[in-house]
Amino acid sequence: MAESYGGARVLVVDDNKVNRLLLMRSCELMGYRVAAAENGRVALEMLRRDPHDLVLLDIEMPELDGFAVLERIRSDLALRDVPVIVTSSLDGLDSVVRCIELGAEDYLPKPVNPALLRARLAASLEKKRLRDQQKELVSRFATPEVAQEMQASGFALGGRRVEASVLFCDIRGFTALAEAQEPEATIELLNVWYTLMFNAISGHGGIVNQIEGDGLMAIFGAPLPLPDHADAAVRTAIEMQEMIGLLNADRLSAGQSALRIGVGIASGEVVAGNIGTLQRAVYTCIGDTVNLAARLEQHTKVASRPILVDAATRAGLRGDIAVEALGPVDIRGKALPVEVFAVRTGNDG
Repeated sequence: MAESYGGARVLVVDDNKVNRLLLMRSCELMGYRVAAAENGRVALEMLRRDPHDLVLLDIEMPELDGFAVLERIRSDLALRDVPVIVTSSLDGLDSVVRCIELGAEDYLPKPVNPALLRARLAASLEKKRLRDQQKELVSRFATPEVAQEMQASGFALGGRRVEASVLFCDIRGFTALAEAQEPEATIELLNVWYTLMFNAISGHGGIVNQIEGDGLMAIFGAPLPLPDHADAAVRTAIEMQEMIGLLNADRLSAGQSALRIGVGIASGEVVAGNIGTLQRAVYTCIGDTVNLAARLEQHTKVASRPILVDAATRAGLRGDIAVEALGPVDIRGKALPVEVFAVRTGNDG
């Protein structure tokens, strides 16, 4: 199987020169490119300076032993995905368990059997290939912030409680609009719309969490903390309305109908994290704040106002944003009426 990973870079770390040379020779005969370090300190310097695909690591070394190297690698986001196979003469199950707990991919006793070494190298490099492929897919289909959060968590499922603002937005009358034109024109319209909306959201520190048809959901304050997340979300909504106004000028001049959008924003505690299965997971947030934001977006149709926010969002605004209190509103799913505020824009109506 070595041919599948020909050219992979292996770093051999061992203070014993004979062991180091023998391991290097074995790896070179298998077709790998090999470098060597005589202790843990030098090994970490080499790993941070040049990329390596795998590390063969001794435990008993001067300056920095193998256990310390494993701890440093595990705590370094840039290195934590590099597989480490421990090669050691230490006896006892405790040493093996400690290495695995510190993140080692595998453990080989000395003297290392060449056939076993070949099999373990191939298996570890295949796991790395799959992890690299997973990271590439995440970077292509997730925002940089979400990709960073997922890699930092090791793609683990689960969530954490954070304070954030949630924004929902969709196009009014989209079904009738889509039925009145060719499917290709609808796809082009959605691509233009999403380009404008994504730009407004990312420009104020938010991330697009999900898109569905003509609607989207955005988060401000997760996965990375965002000061004044409520203010950022509302300023995003105002910019969205301004962009739609500019887009409508072009559409009307081309004899097309104007677009209208509705935006709902709620702020408070959410649970944000990776949800799904180990085979397929998405980064999202859930909680009462999310549900309220979705209901407020739906209520824009009833209130005939383009942007509605809750009291928590209103409390987080800076003074130059004009709002109008609409009073308590019965919101589906809420036991008590909710204080709702309309944000004034140049596109009200």
